[in-house]
Amino acid sequence: MVLYIQKYDVVHGMMDEFIEWAKTAIPRILAVPGLVEFRSYRPAVSDSQIANTYEFADMASWAAFQENETVQQLLLEVRTYTVHFNSELWGPSPVVPAPLRPGQ
Repeated sequence: MVLYIQKYDVVHGMMDEFIEWAKTAIPRILAVPGLVEFRSYRPAVSDSQIANTYEFADMASWAAFQENETVQQLLLEVRTYTVHFNSELWGPSPVVPAPLRPGQ
């Protein structure tokens, strides 16, 4: 699996607009081929910071996702509502190449 992480802060005073935009953005992102899973997180002590995770089967799937026109449009749109945008791309570990779960 490949994990792509986006982190950003919603601009002060734009949370309501961001939420309305996100309601349209999430279905669009889920429709892009290659995405295995999408999750979104916020820290327990802040409501303006957001971390999104995207999982892909491999680097080729992630690359095709990144080049998709819908993804490129969403990346432009999200910057209207956010600051401190950064992203990270993580590949599988050679030590733990597959998920480990307690009791297995």
